[in-house]
Amino acid sequence: MKFFDLLRMSVSNLWKRKLRTVLTVLGVVIGITSIVVMIALGNGLKQSMLDNYSNYDSMTQIQIYSGGYYYSSSSSQDEDKHLDDALVQQIQSMEHVEAVYPKLNFSAIAKVGLYRGYLDIYGVTQEELATMDIPIAEGSLPEAGNELKFFYGNNVLMNFDVEKTNVSPWWENNEMPDVDLMNDSIFVIFDTDAYWGSQGGGSGDNNTPVKQPKKYLIEACGMMDGEFGDWGNRYGQSVLCDMDALKAELKRVFKKNPIPGQPTRKNGKPYNELFYSEMVVQVDDMANVTALTEMINDMGYNANSSVEWIQQQIDSMNMIQAVLGAIGAVAMLVAAISITNTMMMSIYERTKEIGVMKVLGCDIRNIQGLFLMEAGFIGFIGGVVGVGFSFVLSLAINGLVAGSDATANMGISGAICRIPLWLSPLAIVFAIVIGMIAGFIPSLRAMRLSPLAAIRNE
Repeated sequence: MKFFDLLRMSVSNLWKRKLRTVLTVLGVVIGITSIVVMIALGNGLKQSMLDNYSNYDSMTQIQIYSGGYYYSSSSSQDEDKHLDDALVQQIQSMEHVEAVYPKLNFSAIAKVGLYRGYLDIYGVTQEELATMDIPIAEGSLPEAGNELKFFYGNNVLMNFDVEKTNVSPWWENNEMPDVDLMNDSIFVIFDTDAYWGSQGGGSGDNNTPVKQPKKYLIEACGMMDGEFGDWGNRYGQSVLCDMDALKAELKRVFKKNPIPGQPTRKNGKPYNELFYSEMVVQVDDMANVTALTEMINDMGYNANSSVEWIQQQIDSMNMIQAVLGAIGAVAMLVAAISITNTMMMSIYERTKEIGVMKVLGCDIRNIQGLFLMEAGFIGFIGGVVGVGFSFVLSLAINGLVAGSDATANMGISGAICRIPLWLSPLAIVFAIVIGMIAGFIPSLRAMRLSPLAAIRNE
C-alpha cells in the first residue's frame, strides 16, 4: 500500500470520529503550548539577564588589583607584586589582549565655603577616557597636560557635608549642598592623614602639634551629565582626571614623603615611582577571558572578571528553563496517554475492518503503519496549532508584563517570553514523535490481531 493511500485512509478514519479526534488533538495542543511557553519564559529571563549585563558591565574585561597593600589585608597575594608600567607592557603583549588601562585611585578632601567633601579621585589615561563614553553636561573631559583639573561625577555632591556639624544635606534631608563645582573655588587637601591628625588639637610624634595640611586650588574642567541621584554611571560619585597630571601633583605635594595609598619599602621610604591601584584588561573575545584571568592570577596578581559569575547565572537560568520545560512536558505526557487511549478505542471499534484487511492480503506492516500514521497525524495537527497558540500567548504575556513594576524591580528589560527560532519546528517534530510513540503499542495490537477472530467479532 502506497504512503499517500495510508495517509488518505488515516485522515478519513480520524474524520469519522470528529469529536474524539478534536479532544485528543486539544490535549496535544495544551501539551505543546505548555512546553513552548515555559521554555520561552526561561529563554526570555536568560536573554534579559544577558542584555542587562552587556549594558552595565563589559563581559570582555579583566580587573587586576594589587595583591596586598591596596585592598585587602587578608589577601594571599605577594605584596611586592605591584602594578606598574612594566606590567602594563607585559600584559599588553599577551595574546588576545586588545588594550590595558591602568588607574590610580586616590582619596582627598575638598573644602568650599561651609562645606567639606570627600573626593574619590581616579587618574585615568587618555586612551581609556576615549572609550568610556561619559556623558558631559558642561565643560570637557580631562585633557593631557601637567596641570591637574577635575571632571566631577553627577553625584559627587552626595559626599559633601557641613564641616562644623558633620551633617550631610543629602543623606539627612535629601537636599543638594549649595555648591557649584564648576564655578566655586574648590580647595583640595591631598594629605588626609595630616588633616585628620590636626583635628581637635591632635599631636604627632614626641607630642608635637600636627600642622594643618596645605590646601590646593584645583580647577574643574567639566561635569558629568545626569540627574542628581541617578546611578546610571559607575563614576557618578567619582572625580576623573588625567593620569600623568595626578602623578605630577602628588609628587609635588608629598615630595619625598610617603603618599597615602602607596606602598613603601621595608625601611618606610617611598618608592621612586607611583604604582597603580588597578588595571582593566580589554580582551578580544569573551571566550578568552577565563584563560587570561587564570594566567594573570598565576603571575601573582589578583585578577577577576564577571565572566565566571555570569556563567554561573547562565547555568542557573538554563536549569530554570529545563525545570519549566519539564513542567510543560507533564501536560504532554497526559496528551500522549490520551492518544494511546484514542488508538486503543479505534482498534476495538475497527477490529472487523482489520480482519478483512488481513484476509485480503494486506501487509501487517501497512496495518501497523496506518495506526502509527493516525497517531502521528494527531501529533502533527496538535503541534502546529499548539505552536501558533504559543505565539499568541507569548504576545499576551509580554503585553501584560511590559513596563510593570514587578519586572522593573527584578531588573528584567524587554520581552519576558521569547520563542527562539529553533523551538517551533522542534516542537512540531516532538509532537509527531510523541504521537507515534503513544500509538506504537496499539499498532502492535492491531498488527497481531487474529484475522479469523477479527472477522467473527461483532
